Amino acid sequence: MPRYCFINRVRADRLAEYTAAHAAVWPEMLKALRDAGWRNYRLYLSPDGLLVGHFEADDYDAAQAAMAQTQVNARWQASMEKYFVNPGNPDEGFEVLPEIFSLEDQLQAAALPTTPNG
Repeated sequence: MPRYCFINRVRADRLAEYTAAHAAVWPEMLKALRDAGWRNYRLYLSPDGLLVGHFEADDYDAAQAAMAQTQVNARWQASMEKYFVNPGNPDEGFEVLPEIFSLEDQLQAAALPTTPNG
C-alpha cells in the first residue's frame, strides 16, 4: 500500500492550541478520513512548529479529492488555518516528501524476516 509523508509549519505561538485540537478530532472528521481511504494517519509536531504527517492510501490524489468533497473537511480546514504559518487551506499546503527507504520493504525484497525471530 502506498505511504505518504508531508510537512507543513505550525505557528510557534499556536503549538499548544494545535496539539489540543488534535487530542479530540471531531468524530465526523475521523469518519470522513476513514471513508476517503486514509489509513495509518499520524501527525508529529516539533517544538519549532515543523509538522510531519504520514498516512497510507491507495492513491494520494484520490484520498485528497475525496476529503475535499466533504463539508466537514471544509469546516475543519477553516478552523485549522489560524494555526499555520502560511495562509490558506492547510491540507492544500502540504509539501509531500518522497519515501526513499523502508526497512520492511527492503527486508522483504532481500527475503529476510521482518521480525527478529521470524
